[in-house]
Amino acid sequence: MATLVLGTVGRALLGPVGGAIGALIGNRVDHAVLGSPRRQGPRLTELSVQTSTYGTQMPAVFGTMRVAGPVIWATDLVEARGLTGGGKGRPATESYSYSANFAVALSGRAIRRVGRIWADGRLLRGSAGDFKVATGFRLHSGTEDQPVDPLIASVEGARAPAFRGIAYAVFEGLALAEFGNRIPQLTFEVEADAAPVSCGTIAQALSPLIQAGDAGVTVSGFAASGGSVRAVLAMLADMSGGQWVADGSGLRLAAPVSGAVGSIRDEGMGAAGPGRRGVRAVAAEVLVPARVTVAHYDPARDYQIGTQQARRPGGIRDERLELAAALDATTARTLAETRLARRLAERVRRTVTLGPEALDIDPGAVVTIEGEAGRWRVVEAAWEAMAVRLTCVPLAQDAPVQPASPGRIAPAPDQPIGQTRLIAFEMPPLTDELLTMPRLTVVAAGGPGWRQASLSCSLDDGASWMPLGPTALPGVIGVVTAVMPGGDGRLIDRRGAIEVQVAEDLADADAAAIEAGANLAWIGGELIQFARAAPLGQGRWRLTELRRGLRGTEAMIGTAAPGASFVRLDSATVRTIDVPVTMLGGRVRVLAHGVGDGPDGVQAVAEVTGRSILPPAPIGWRCRRGADGRVTIGWTRRSRMGWRWLDRVDVPLAEERERYRIAIGDQVEEVDTPGWTGAAEDGVPVAIWQLGTWGASSPLVGIVGEG
Repeated sequence: MATLVLGTVGRALLGPVGGAIGALIGNRVDHAVLGSPRRQGPRLTELSVQTSTYGTQMPAVFGTMRVAGPVIWATDLVEARGLTGGGKGRPATESYSYSANFAVALSGRAIRRVGRIWADGRLLRGSAGDFKVATGFRLHSGTEDQPVDPLIASVEGARAPAFRGIAYAVFEGLALAEFGNRIPQLTFEVEADAAPVSCGTIAQALSPLIQAGDAGVTVSGFAASGGSVRAVLAMLADMSGGQWVADGSGLRLAAPVSGAVGSIRDEGMGAAGPGRRGVRAVAAEVLVPARVTVAHYDPARDYQIGTQQARRPGGIRDERLELAAALDATTARTLAETRLARRLAERVRRTVTLGPEALDIDPGAVVTIEGEAGRWRVVEAAWEAMAVRLTCVPLAQDAPVQPASPGRIAPAPDQPIGQTRLIAFEMPPLTDELLTMPRLTVVAAGGPGWRQASLSCSLDDGASWMPLGPTALPGVIGVVTAVMPGGDGRLIDRRGAIEVQVAEDLADADAAAIEAGANLAWIGGELIQFARAAPLGQGRWRLTELRRGLRGTEAMIGTAAPGASFVRLDSATVRTIDVPVTMLGGRVRVLAHGVGDGPDGVQAVAEVTGRSILPPAPIGWRCRRGADGRVTIGWTRRSRMGWRWLDRVDVPLAEERERYRIAIGDQVEEVDTPGWTGAAEDGVPVAIWQLGTWGASSPLVGIVGEG
């Protein structure tokens, strides 16, 4: 800056007076050559968009701010493969999950800590430091002696950079399932200083030329970036309503202060001697903005952009001030009101001419002028024709504090991640798919902030584990608290009721929704649907208008007791696992690892009963004795396919062949048709099984002479 250069030269040649004259001349050169600095300072949008472009500028953070920062290091995405099912000519199902390792630069100066972290606008890390998605995380605060990150060192070897002097965060194994298997847009709540910081303090940290001066406005946070330090300094001065002035070998912030440093009298000094007075110019009021808008980052809005305005009648233009600073709404509105008042006052300009004794009056000084009311601020000082010419503007009163609202606030939910609740069981398939392997159903849930967990299963009682990928969406898992007996599975049960305790809300379903499969639940081995869910308070619900014993589970009607599991079923919340037929009669362990589950995870055990691949029990027991004394027993075949009976004729066999086993007392036979005729005494118990491809159904039981 010419002000500094010529001021220094003047002091060297002519002493203090020469220094003052040089500074005045330099001030003129600055304005003539450089002009007012163009707007190249930090922009509001720069802090919210994350990039990985080489050469992207890094903000220097002061106070507490929310910033995105560039990605400065990353590996390829890490793919994990899960395999389920397979066998009997049926292809196995592959599932894939992805994670990412990368580093993000946060600040060009050292910071204290990182608070919340947002991913695609949702909280990835809460205010308590808890992560909502599985990831490793390390913060490097930006010291000049910080070590190389161990993950970066393991990948890059000896050439791994330590990024000393740069604060950055490292994510190791960030699970990407919730973000479309891509690295999400991340923003960070960065705390560089423990308390709010003044514009003067920020300026001193940015440039060694800045000397101690007025503190200026205090802000909650500020991110210094943009085209040049000069532009950032201009913004800081503008925020404070002051200007930068020469001070020795540097600059200081001259902001309006209470009281006047001196009183001056326009002496009309000039080349012709006394008599040429200064001038008083008043700009047209219409040139003063009708509205001043201050755009800023609002901490109450999770550091989203907020705006506050000051208005006045008249005027034909608007003025907008964009501040890359964290300000509350009240402070921002007060700044807008103060700026508008300053614009109104500064339309008046007073030029005075003084003798050489006024060389020590610098730009930024507050003075009183004889014959003029109020206090005036010197905005420009010049040495012309052996006289000092000062350009002054009236000093407007600061606007009173103007309470303001940040507007409607909808912050991202910050809910704690609870432990995974996991249940695994085998049930009849809900579609007409003809299964060739036992299929287990897995439903997982958690607390309000729970999202997903990774699954593994073990077929050898925990000796080895096979990854399965992530769980489905959070389900509804509860417990039965009371059972009121009712009807059976042939009609809608309007007498019975089941009370359950769940953390989520349940809802009614009309006939069309029930027909489409709504409100389907698994309760203690029985598939049911409920049309009415009445809240009882404190998470308890009474379920009524029940469809009982669906898809061949009628044998379990009435067996559920308080303490039995309740699981609501829908396609979005169910994850299935196919296991080998050799597991029939065995059990499968399922392991979930969620963010809140600890190192050992959460386990559930599923008994492989064959419910998903075995035929349902025959129905329609019939028994009569003929005139010849022989007994004829009949029954009706059922199928594990065609439950909706759309053709109203017969259901498909769904087995390799039709075959039944019938035990009449101690006598056991196998038949190919649904009937038997032979000798048997009344009162003898009978059991009938349908023999399927993979095993026998549960029995239909009866007694000779009955039915």
